[in-house]
Amino acid sequence: FPTPEGAQRTSPQPVSTYGFQKLASEYFALGAWEQYRLPYTILRPSSPVGVGERRLLRLPGEEPQGKLATNHVIPDLAIKILSGQDPVHIYGEGNQIRSFIAVRDLVRGIRLAIESPDAVNNDFNLCRGKGITILALAEKIWQKLRPGDEFHYVSDTPYPYDVPNRVPDVRKAKAILDFEATTPLDTMLDEVIAWVRDEMDAGVLTSKTRA
Repeated sequence: FPTPEGAQRTSPQPVSTYGFQKLASEYFALGAWEQYRLPYTILRPSSPVGVGERRLLRLPGEEPQGKLATNHVIPDLAIKILSGQDPVHIYGEGNQIRSFIAVRDLVRGIRLAIESPDAVNNDFNLCRGKGITILALAEKIWQKLRPGDEFHYVSDTPYPYDVPNRVPDVRKAKAILDFEATTPLDTMLDEVIAWVRDEMDAGVLTSKTRA
């Protein structure tokens, strides 16, 4: 760690269907190039952060059921803390490491990859390249919402295939695309927290027991 591009060829195969599908799609792209000379560019964003994302609650033709809710760690934690959850529920011990990227930075990285001839038949990690544990993230959000109050948490049963350390190496994107994610994590958190607060006040987002 940080994990460079190319590590997927030397690492053990993913044990989850989620991870295997991601890896398979990259090999499909490579196969299309080898057989049909269809160019490709592979981008691997790590934990994008932005506002406005909600889960689809119904299939076409069905009536909506329940309230809209988010499904990613930062808004989930914000919803829990704003809802008064204390202690805060997190999956596992919270020692999983994640590296986040603001959507605005990710979009710029995608544009640079589209425009660069050096990105053809190449792959790039797109993220800040700086990791933080989920426990430290939860405490950081807590301090923004309840400054001065002591932080408490409890550990729920973790995901069976949770990735313990997700911090990609970002040097290749900098060298070839001149791309660097510049939005600080605190800025991402402030924007998401403000959005979550507004959505909860409007009755759009509701609390969940676990994130």
